[in-house]
Amino acid sequence: MAGRVLGILTTVLLTSALLSGQSAAEPGRIQPDPLLMFPYRPVTADWAAVLRDRAAKTQARSQASAQNPLPYKEKEPPGTSGANDSLAKAEHITGFGTRRTENSKVRLTGDLKPDASIPTLPPAAEPSDAVGLASETGVGVTRRAVRTTGIIGDGPYGSAGDGTGDFDFYRLSAGAAPVTFTARTLTPTGDLDTLLALYDKDGLWAINDNAGGSTDSALSFTIPPGREFFLMVGSGLPADPKKPGTGAGVRTEGPYDLTITSGLSGGDLDYYSFDLRAGDVLGASVAGGGTRLVVYDPAGREVFGSSQDATSIFSTASPMPGGGNAVVDFVAPKEGRYRLGVEAGEGAYDIKLEAFRPGTETAPRGSVHTIFLDFDGARVNTSIFGTGGGIRDLSPLSAFLPRWGLTARDERALTDAIVATVKENLERDLVAKGTNPRFALRVLNSRDHADPWGQPNVSRVVVGGTTVESGIQTIGIAQSIDAGNFGKEETALVLLDEISTPPGPAWSLNTYVGPGSDKIAFVGRAVGNITSHEVGHMSGSWHTDPANAVPGIMDPGGNPAVMFAVGPDGIGGTADDPDLDLVEEGISPAEGFTGIEDTLNRSAWAFVRGTG
Repeated sequence: MAGRVLGILTTVLLTSALLSGQSAAEPGRIQPDPLLMFPYRPVTADWAAVLRDRAAKTQARSQASAQNPLPYKEKEPPGTSGANDSLAKAEHITGFGTRRTENSKVRLTGDLKPDASIPTLPPAAEPSDAVGLASETGVGVTRRAVRTTGIIGDGPYGSAGDGTGDFDFYRLSAGAAPVTFTARTLTPTGDLDTLLALYDKDGLWAINDNAGGSTDSALSFTIPPGREFFLMVGSGLPADPKKPGTGAGVRTEGPYDLTITSGLSGGDLDYYSFDLRAGDVLGASVAGGGTRLVVYDPAGREVFGSSQDATSIFSTASPMPGGGNAVVDFVAPKEGRYRLGVEAGEGAYDIKLEAFRPGTETAPRGSVHTIFLDFDGARVNTSIFGTGGGIRDLSPLSAFLPRWGLTARDERALTDAIVATVKENLERDLVAKGTNPRFALRVLNSRDHADPWGQPNVSRVVVGGTTVESGIQTIGIAQSIDAGNFGKEETALVLLDEISTPPGPAWSLNTYVGPGSDKIAFVGRAVGNITSHEVGHMSGSWHTDPANAVPGIMDPGGNPAVMFAVGPDGIGGTADDPDLDLVEEGISPAEGFTGIEDTLNRSAWAFVRGTG
């Protein structure tokens, strides 16, 4: 479901698009992409190629410089701390905003005093090339942070050994509470181009390469309570993280420095405040010594925290900044004073802080964004999703009816049910609950309307096709995650082969059909929710936390029954089936971000009537 987001960044976070989390019953169903939903056989994806593509996009975004930004230099003297190290002491930036009299771009420079309290561990003994040989860091259990050094190439599997490729593994754990950690490599000497990967006992969760356009890497992740994960430093990926000597060969080798921190920095913290209007789309990117950015709302709640740059998943039409160590994006639900924190790192930093009005607001006066649901099959250039592919022909919804035990006579009723669910999620709920008084969206479909695809302000969701036809191993994928909806002519896919397989798999709708099921209502609502999820990505929402007690449209699909709206009786299409909505809840911890995400507000402001 997720969108096209694959890793979140160059951190390919294995959990994206209806993708992400994993269900307790199926611990191996994870993959590195916030854009994908219910990943299927993710090991077939060429993640190295995906990372290269995303790194190129990130680099291009980083080179797009702000025009005449307002300069702001931190008032706290370099090498000191305490003056602006809390929300209450935030330095206020005047003159920044989206009003005519304000500058919507700021170049903010500052300095973080080094944290002398972080202990330095000696290099790990070789071999450390598998999860069972991982070095203990104590991070998450007995230590808040550590520094260490290592060499890729010095073990029995490097160029001086059997040549399969050297890897260094480190153990990370969480106790009774979840632990958010950030890991960064530095390679001040040598030729090593590092890659960071995160595993648990069941497989890969996240990877990162070339953070901030460098050959170094950075990865952020939240470890659930009572769980154990393994951080790998290398220059590639092993075929089997449980077995040494399974690399694909030597790529680059050399020394590295590794810093792992959990929670807030124990050193210097810098906070800045500014005023936003309702609907303002905020973006910030930090380079240099800063490694974590966090946005706080007027009530002091963390609404978006990041230690990574995921802008390769943004729409190519988005003007948002990127290319740094950490990037945040946020849509203000109401007018007020917001704050930005630099909460990790050491030394001088440089921040691009920018604000925009929603993309559809600048469309011609009176224009309305259209979401077109295409049930007739379509020809799609799948390279737009960043996962390879090319021109592919996708089969129509009608081709899948027999797989659900439906006939051609049921197609009209099923189409009605899908359309009704999408309209309820994206029209009625946003009007009734959203904070944007100028909300304007229309949902059209291929049965009842002429095809408007190709016209301005028209995005489409193709409901049909298979993983083989598309070449993408997922159930749902969106072209981008687009806060502010600047890419107003994008495509999403809802593939139907996996969810129409015979009963058994958790991702098949047939698994939840029983004697009392209203099959058409159930399939219609499930497909409508998946479709709404993909539109949620295109209108700016990341995945929400699948493990909490708040079900929502933007949950990533780790528990398919939630997205399918199966009630407590475990049977779909019965009276206890819930209504799934866009809600405010925690961002999915598996994708490296933190905070409370208001998915309803993001979509409500993404669809603004054009004012010219």
